[in-house]
Amino acid sequence: MLQTASETKSRTHGKFIWCELMTSDTEAAGRFYSSVIGWNLNGMPMDDGQSYYLFEIGKGDKCPGIGGMMKIPPELAGHLPPNWTGYVGVDDVDQTARDYNANGGTVQREPQDIPGIGRFAVVADPHGAVLCIMTPIPMDDMPAPPPEGSPGTVGWRELYAGNGDEAFEFYAKIFGWTRDHDLDMGPMGVYRIFAEHGKAVGGMMTRPESVPMPCWCYYYNVDGLEAAMDRVKAGGGQVVNGPMEVPGGSWIAQCLDPQGAFFCLASTRK
Repeated sequence: MLQTASETKSRTHGKFIWCELMTSDTEAAGRFYSSVIGWNLNGMPMDDGQSYYLFEIGKGDKCPGIGGMMKIPPELAGHLPPNWTGYVGVDDVDQTARDYNANGGTVQREPQDIPGIGRFAVVADPHGAVLCIMTPIPMDDMPAPPPEGSPGTVGWRELYAGNGDEAFEFYAKIFGWTRDHDLDMGPMGVYRIFAEHGKAVGGMMTRPESVPMPCWCYYYNVDGLEAAMDRVKAGGGQVVNGPMEVPGGSWIAQCLDPQGAFFCLASTRK
């Protein structure tokens, strides 16, 4: 029997470490998110002649990055819509990919190296929700992360699962996540707050009918929700839900960027 990750893995195994936007128009998306969330873009040329863009907080040569952006590869154009994907750090990408397969998930892109960065794979849980897993190469000169909850950081991760209970059991086995507490959402079912090494970092629930397929989504912190929603609209995006107050006193909104990627905003101020 496969042991749970918490029994066998390091304290960095199962930690969300990155978010990545794949989009049809990096220039337009970069302008949009810089305006809405306040990120700065730092372009890095790749071997194929394209650029990979870092979303960074602050200014200067050593700014912390929270995520990246790249253009949808030509072979996926027309098949993959613009989307945000989270990366979860693991001790051994190849073993975790095997664990996904052994427990009903799938490996959508086999493990491979990113020179100078780490080794990664694209995986999906038994109901089809996609994540990336990565074993990063340790780096000594990484900038210090910004304070938790500060504007521009990732504030929450949320899974609309094919089946909430089954999904939690799967991720608990693979990553060692634990149940923090459950919220009774009435007709919408149970919303389970999950923790990574004792810290609540996200929630999951069985997807409502309005969500077409199981998926992960990501909440980005902003300073004042309604002002950020105005920036979404002014930049050509859409607010599809919100503002809405959630337990704990935060306010959230769910949005689409101009290229159609789904993302969410969170703030302690309406």
